[in-house]
Amino acid sequence: MQFPRNRSRVNRIRFFSGRNFGLAEGLGIRATARVFEVAPNTVLQWLVEAAEQLRAFAAYFLCDLHVEQLQLDELYAVLRAFKAGEISEDAAITRLDRAPYWVWTVMDPTSKLLVVVDIGSRTLAMAQRVVHQVVQVLAPGCVPLFLTDGFKAYTTALLTHFGQWVHPARRQTAGPMPKPRWIPLPELLYAQVVKSYRRRRLVDVTHRVVFGTGQAIAQVLARWDWRINTAFVERLNLDIRQAVAAIGRRVNTLCQGEAGLRDQLALFQAYHNFVLPHASLRQPLLIPEPTNGRGSVKLWRPCTPAMAAGLTDHVWTLKEVLMFRVPPWPQPHAV
Repeated sequence: MQFPRNRSRVNRIRFFSGRNFGLAEGLGIRATARVFEVAPNTVLQWLVEAAEQLRAFAAYFLCDLHVEQLQLDELYAVLRAFKAGEISEDAAITRLDRAPYWVWTVMDPTSKLLVVVDIGSRTLAMAQRVVHQVVQVLAPGCVPLFLTDGFKAYTTALLTHFGQWVHPARRQTAGPMPKPRWIPLPELLYAQVVKSYRRRRLVDVTHRVVFGTGQAIAQVLARWDWRINTAFVERLNLDIRQAVAAIGRRVNTLCQGEAGLRDQLALFQAYHNFVLPHASLRQPLLIPEPTNGRGSVKLWRPCTPAMAAGLTDHVWTLKEVLMFRVPPWPQPHAV
């Protein structure tokens, strides 16, 4: 079954919005093709056309963000490009250090907003790229609290983007002038959650304050009665593994390539931020609303991460997202 090529843009979007809904809920390419009785290549075509719209939609709304803290993490994804024949999951994982592709995620734990999602190796260059994308979507002058794991590349990346030149005071009357130094901004706060494993089991967790002071970080987290942790972004990584079939832990559906994985992650980001209400974000109604039939009254208003972050005022449907005409706006240069 192939959709006609002479359909208008609106009709084409209506045709495959429901199919992309299946992909957003965790069905793989072939599973979606079997459910809707189409060819797998047709599903891929739906995904490619939708991903272009979803990237523009996310870039239009995710800008000038005011956030107080961000959690950063990365999870591995095994691409079929690195798969030499049919190998088991354990054999594929052992090759991650030599040829890895990682999904990098940045989220606001208060609104559950997925700010940045990208793909790349677990290197300093990729950490610089992710932090640069974070800087592009933040409002001018916004320096949130950063919380990550013990990956050392984050320190260099954050210092690069949130630093300034300072001329040290001269301590001697004679001799050359001190050279300027690049130091972190006074308002930069950064802490790491370092986990120690033994035989694949967690044995110890330590907190390391890199920039700022522990007291200043505690003051920021005291508003929600939290401590230094990366639990929210780790829970988001679990959602990604459940919603994007290609990077599940125990599946035989490996990613065909980086481009296909990027398209699926673009679908997940828009679906997670604008379409899917989160139970932890629901808001109580001042006046209970009756429901149809004999059901109980409605006491809560559903809320998405985009609504909690103040980016929109309603829950979007996937069809609305795909049919939204993104107006032209000044876009940052690609990295």
